[in-house]
Amino acid sequence: MSIIIDFLCLVSLLAFLVVRLKYELQMTQQNSYRNERYAKWLKSDIKNINRILIAGIFILSCIFINYTWMKILVSFYSILGIIFELKKKYKKVLVYTNRAIRLHITSSLISLLLITITFFISKNINFALLAGLLLTVLSFAVLIIANLINAPIELAINRRYYNDAKKILSQNKDLIIIGITGSYGKTSTKHYLHRILSEKYNVLMTPGSYNTTLGVVRTIRENLKPYHEVFIVEMGAKQIGDIKEICDLVHPTIGILTSVGEQHLESFKTVDNVQKTKFELIDSLPEKGLAVLNADFEYVVSRKVENVDNISYYSFFNKDVDFYIENIQYSNNGADFTIKRKDGVTDCLSTKIVGKHNLSNILAGIIIAKYLNVEMNAIKYAVSHIEQVEHRLNIRQTPAGITIIDDAYNSNPSGAEMALEVLKGFQSGQRIIVTPGMIELGDKQFDYNYNFGRQISTSADYAVIVGEYNREAIVKGLRDNNFDNDKLYSATSFNDAMKHLNNKLTKGSVVLYENDLPDTFK
Repeated sequence: MSIIIDFLCLVSLLAFLVVRLKYELQMTQQNSYRNERYAKWLKSDIKNINRILIAGIFILSCIFINYTWMKILVSFYSILGIIFELKKKYKKVLVYTNRAIRLHITSSLISLLLITITFFISKNINFALLAGLLLTVLSFAVLIIANLINAPIELAINRRYYNDAKKILSQNKDLIIIGITGSYGKTSTKHYLHRILSEKYNVLMTPGSYNTTLGVVRTIRENLKPYHEVFIVEMGAKQIGDIKEICDLVHPTIGILTSVGEQHLESFKTVDNVQKTKFELIDSLPEKGLAVLNADFEYVVSRKVENVDNISYYSFFNKDVDFYIENIQYSNNGADFTIKRKDGVTDCLSTKIVGKHNLSNILAGIIIAKYLNVEMNAIKYAVSHIEQVEHRLNIRQTPAGITIIDDAYNSNPSGAEMALEVLKGFQSGQRIIVTPGMIELGDKQFDYNYNFGRQISTSADYAVIVGEYNREAIVKGLRDNNFDNDKLYSATSFNDAMKHLNNKLTKGSVVLYENDLPDTFK
């Protein structure tokens, strides 16, 4: 009987440990496999502290009671833990990449090794079980250690992939490479440009949010073919040097800078650092290349560009630039607008896309298309057939007559303001916003979300604030601008928000989903 209890206890404990390590791996992946970011998240998540305290009390209890009861309790604890983890739903699930698989195997082997060593030193299965129990509590530490052990391996693998991508690019000497970066707007601009240039060229773009060096490397190795004529590369950054690293690989001849703003300030610290990093793309362009710059952002126009002969500034507000937009008219079908050039030429276009910043992003694509000799009729056709990028200010209607404005991909001060302008533009039906607020704004996190709350108060009839991360700031902004407290609901989760809305929505209601934070934010 004792052997059976030992076996069941060990199996259940090891199973729970593997499940715990999977969870830690998922959170590590959401923190870009960076131990420093993962550790910072651990400190901010009070549940991790509670977990350690509760499990610590449990372990002490197990030490001082009868060993048979200890094993039964450990089995019970493990089985409950497995059930809880498997039932839990996540917005962003673990993606089992090769790197994730290697990290999971390494962390599991470390755990098994520590339990085995404990057993051979103590010659006692009970101490081995307690060691396993302790590892379930300290599973985050196991993941961090495994990540450190795997770091040289990952570096070597990444270098091999990088060199392979470099070789592939060297064999496509006539390929036109266009880089796109900005604090916001780069993904939409990439999709719009791809649609427009596809009228004349065979175009490849980095898919989804593949905007890191490794994402670009993977795109080149898996998708770039000899028949491609244009390669559009989205370039993201979390720290100085990130964009330069991508440019050193692909060597773009055309660059678009969509914006420079207060984004990712937790890692960049200052807007000056953001500006410096985003301009790494423009600084990498050759003398005969083309720089396309959004003049609506102070930190774009204030930076001189002297390495490129061909520079085009575009704007939504400023008419003293090379290209600007005017005469916008919105309808249920999208927008009609006019592009004016410095030389006096005017072009009238129609699109399904709404929002001033989206139209600005389309303009950037049009400038590139003209530079690459795409006919204006082809450009107009492409613009009229552009579909909005998923979760980036998509507008659709449900069969129940409810309008959904989906801007859930991410949020920033400029984009959130634009989304609220679209919501405010609906004059009939109840206007509702569901949002957890904005993140990665450093010391200005509270201020921006406070202002966001004030903007919501003048644009929405009902507000659902999701989670605790920005709740205080947004609610204060709402109340300071005399928003009716009865029109405000604080949801514990997105599921809670959806259940609450089921009783609020009626035919004609308009719902804006602004941002959807990953599981690392509560």
